[in-house]
Formats: sequence, structure tokens, C-alpha cells
Amino acid sequence: MARMPDDAPPGGGAGRDAPAPPPGTPRRRRRWVVIGLALVAVGAAFAFGALPRIRARSQVRDETDELAIPTVSVTHPERATPDQELVLPGNVVAYGDTPLFARTSGYVERWNVDIGARVKQGQLLAVIATPEIDQQVQQARSTLAVGQANLRLAQETAQRFIELRATRAVSQQDVDNAVGALRANQATVRAEQATLRQLEQLQAFEQVRAPFDGIITVRNIDVGDLINAGASATPGTELFHIVQSDKLRVYVNVPEPSSQVTQPGLAADLTFAILPTRRFTGTLVRTANAIDPATRTLRIEILVHNPTGILFAGAYTQVHFKVPIGRDAFLIPVAALLFRREGLHVATVSNGKVVMKAVTPGHDLGDRIEIVHGLTAEDAVVMNPPDSITTGEQVQIASPVRPPY
Repeated sequence: MARMPDDAPPGGGAGRDAPAPPPGTPRRRRRWVVIGLALVAVGAAFAFGALPRIRARSQVRDETDELAIPTVSVTHPERATPDQELVLPGNVVAYGDTPLFARTSGYVERWNVDIGARVKQGQLLAVIATPEIDQQVQQARSTLAVGQANLRLAQETAQRFIELRATRAVSQQDVDNAVGALRANQATVRAEQATLRQLEQLQAFEQVRAPFDGIITVRNIDVGDLINAGASATPGTELFHIVQSDKLRVYVNVPEPSSQVTQPGLAADLTFAILPTRRFTGTLVRTANAIDPATRTLRIEILVHNPTGILFAGAYTQVHFKVPIGRDAFLIPVAALLFRREGLHVATVSNGKVVMKAVTPGHDLGDRIEIVHGLTAEDAVVMNPPDSITTGEQVQIASPVRPPY
């Protein structure tokens, strides 16, 4: 019988009756490590997968809520200056602008000036030959001489009869006849004198003279032209056209809201496209004192001195007035206005909400308008507001855009 080794475990069977390994052995520790790693992996997957989605969903919700609030741009009213510049278009005309016609009919004998010539008052411009008028003048003078001779004879006869009546050599009837003949001859002479003066005046119109200092702008005649003095059925021929350009009139139509501040004596500056770097000074001399019902404007006249003739009649000009406002007013862009049934309104922002304000407009300056009532300098006025905007609506103000440099 074989002998069991001395180090064999008691009870026979090598591993059958061996005891279980104690806790804390390496196998149990490995199991917990695997479980821990699995939990860590699940947590990491949740952290890197589910959490970003939750954050993205929350961000989308916040952005949606934010985008639901309208974003508006605002501006603050600008306080208007006490003296406001009013710029209006003007029409420049000569101080005197006259066409010259013939007062007597005839032929052009000569002309002395052409277009562009500067002439003085009374200067001879042209001569018209009128032989018929000359003959009529001679005839009237002869007729007047006959009448004056008859008048002298009537005077002597009447005087003689009056003296003879004192001696009763003639009757009273003869005296009355002589005195009546004298008075008739006196009337005849006066009529013949008037006829002669009329013909002499027509003869004087043979010489066409300048009515005032000016410039000839039109010449429509030449030597030998037949000139018609004109009648109701036949219009006359314009010989020359003369303008007085040392002084100019500028006519401006002022809108009705500014009509009260444009009074005579107000100074004005004029600018011209042909002289963009220069300004010319004028003075308001008169107004129409009535509003034109067709245009709702007041017509005014400005006098401008032009001694050098650098400015031309018929030019277009921009007239600049410095007019006093006389009230506390603000300027806002026209794009901020809202036309409602209740009147003119402006949308402002206060504490993130819209406040509609009724305003009273003043002068319209084109891209800006004057507000005389309803706004303060602290108001945040909404630019380009939608028609649907209402009081109490929540809005957010856009960040100001920095202008490029």
C-alpha cells in the first residue's frame, strides 16, 4: 500500500475539500473594478451625449424667447437751435424788364446798339423814318397859322364892335356876333394846337430811346424794316428788349408755417450753382401779404444789388434764411413719425416697453421735422416703427452700430 506524502492535506482528495478563498482576494477586487469602470463609462456617455443636448435645447428655448421680442433702433431728439435756417428755391428776375415797341409806323433808318450793349437812360437806340408824320406835322402847323390869323382878326373885330357900341353906332346883336366869332376862333386855335402837339409827339417817337439804364438782350430790327406801331388787330413789332440788371428781384414762395417769420427787413443769403463757393446777400423788401390758396405759400420779394453784373436774370438760386423759432422745439427724423387716426404719433421706449406719444409738428426740413410739443430730450424715439406697434409692447433696443473709420 502506498504511503501518503507527509505534506498531503488531511482528509484525502487534493482540491475537493479545500476551503474557499477569503474575501479581498484579487478576483473579487477585479470584479468591482469592472463594475466601477462600467459606471464611469455610462456617466461619461451621459455627460458627453445627453447634457449637450439638454443645454442646446435650453439655449434654443432662450433664443426663441429672445427672438420673439422685437428689436428696435432708437434715437434721441435733437434740440433745435433758436435761429433755424430755412432754405427755399428762388427765381431771379431783373429789376426792370421791358420790351420796346414803336409808337409810330415807318421804316428803320438806322439802329445804334446790339445785344449785350449796356445803355444809359435816354440813349438813342434806333431811328424810324416816318415821312407821312412829317408831312402831317407841316400841315398842322400851317392850319394852326391860319387859325391864329383868324383869331387875331376876330379879336380886332370884337374890340372894334365893343367900342362902337358905346357910341350906339352898332347894335348889341352885332357886338354879340363879333364876340361869339372871337370865342369860336379861340376854340379852333386850341384844337389845332392840340392836333399839332399830338403829331409832334408821334414825330418824336421816331427816335427810340432807352427808358432806363440796362442791357439790351434782344434786337429784332434791321435797316429798312417796316415797323408797325400796332393796332387792335395788328400787333406791333418788338424792336428791343432791355433789362435792368444792376439790381435783381428774387421771388420765393414761402410755406405757410414760415410765413409769419418772413417779414420785410429779414436778411437772406443766396447761392448759385454756377458760383458754388460764393454767397450773395439780399434783403426781403416786400411780401404779398396773402397766402396763395392753390399752393398754400406766401410770395415774397428779395432785393439783391448786382453792380458788377456777375449775376444773371433768369437764374435759379437757393435762398437761405435765418429765421427765429421763438419756441422750445426738437428735431427728429421723418422716418420716426406714425400717422394714426388720432393724429401724429411717435413711438418711444421706456423700461423695455413701447410708449406712444402724440406730437405737434413744426417746420418740415425734408429728412427731419420739427416737433414743438410732445417730446423731451430724454425720450428714446423708435426709428422706422412698424404700423402695428402699440403702447405696452415689449421691445429690445439694438446695439448701436459703430460708424466705419
